[in-house]
Amino acid sequence: MENRRAICVLSFGLFIAAALNLAVQVEAAPESDTLLTGKAAMGDWRSNLPGVRHKITVQDLPPPSSNVLAINPPRVARRPPDAQPQGLPGFKIELYASGFRDPRFLLTAPDGDIFVVESRANQIKVLRDTSGDGKPDVTEIFAESGLNKPFGIAFYPPGDDPQFLYVANTDGVIRFPYRNGDLKARGPAEELSAHLSGGAAHLRSGGHWTRDIVFSPDAKKMYVSIGSRSNVSDNAWEADRARIFEFNPDGTDRKVYAWGIRNAVGIAFRPGSNELWMSTNERDEIGEDLPPDYISSVRPGGFYGWPWFYLGNHPDPRHKGKHPELADKVIVPDLLVQAHSATLNLCFYNGDQFPAEYKGDVFAAFHGSWNRMKRTGYKVVRVPFDHSTGKPRGEYEDFVTGFVTPDGKVWGRPVGITVAKDGSLLISEDGNGTIWRLSYGK
Repeated sequence: MENRRAICVLSFGLFIAAALNLAVQVEAAPESDTLLTGKAAMGDWRSNLPGVRHKITVQDLPPPSSNVLAINPPRVARRPPDAQPQGLPGFKIELYASGFRDPRFLLTAPDGDIFVVESRANQIKVLRDTSGDGKPDVTEIFAESGLNKPFGIAFYPPGDDPQFLYVANTDGVIRFPYRNGDLKARGPAEELSAHLSGGAAHLRSGGHWTRDIVFSPDAKKMYVSIGSRSNVSDNAWEADRARIFEFNPDGTDRKVYAWGIRNAVGIAFRPGSNELWMSTNERDEIGEDLPPDYISSVRPGGFYGWPWFYLGNHPDPRHKGKHPELADKVIVPDLLVQAHSATLNLCFYNGDQFPAEYKGDVFAAFHGSWNRMKRTGYKVVRVPFDHSTGKPRGEYEDFVTGFVTPDGKVWGRPVGITVAKDGSLLISEDGNGTIWRLSYGK
């Protein structure tokens, strides 16, 4: 009788615990058009839903702690047949292309071709839609020689008639001769004098390996971002790392444009301005929610804190007491996003297909966490701008979600993003090697 009673009590307890857990999950699940602030803005993937907005401020940040043991990689699963990204009402999401190996970067050519950088495969492909149905029917390998973990690519000069396609390899910049409509590089890679400290495939063995590249609107300067070699070291290996460099377009006259930026994976100029913007991964192991990643304008000569400080004069506890002369020089970024989201590429919406209020806003791909007990990220967000000031409104909106199944299996890790010539948005994810097209209206 006592055993039976114990089993009943245990069963009832498990039932109550399950019910309470379900209630917590239901209560925590926001509705579209909800604004989450403070701790609520730092939830896991279950709180992601198109239209949900997040606002994180410096005042919301917890004190430093340690989450050094929070190793929670996504273990990417095969995409279930019925799984696809989800967007807001009025938007349609369709599979654009598949079968890629590590499609890390997307770029739209002036003629509408889509360039895809397959970084680990050391290939650049071109996709072309000749029928106008919103899906490519031509795929060609543009280049596969001279590439070493390529990531960022850019046409030069900016505008409608480029003469080169520049490629940011992990250890330097190369360029291929290019004319509108080329499906194959019309000449071999030319290596420029813009040499970089190369990174390996994993942080512990050689540091962040991605390099992004953009040109100033007047075509006079080239900018290349390079991440740190380590999580938070300040030893000699970090020389010429965690920076954005400025060069002449031929790779000469290198200067440090901004520094103390742990890993500015994506950089882009705001249309109609000379403002460079960045999408940055911050450091690990000082808390589940600390410090936030960020999306921000880049101040020329600016110092953003890494590795000694973060978000103003907050000292990293692993470097306490070092470089007090820099404490008051640390710039607070324009927009904070949830820690460990791994915000990668970004683009400004310059199309005409989406509603007018989207024009000039930022879209950014969140690759998703690997170092947080409760996973976060795995989505595409919109950063609304106050266009009278040219600055973000202080919040970001979940725009495309659904890359995690209801039972928590990750099938998609957004990374590349570009505005197609017709105004739709193309998003690549490197978990299953797919590209998705987000359109509005039709």
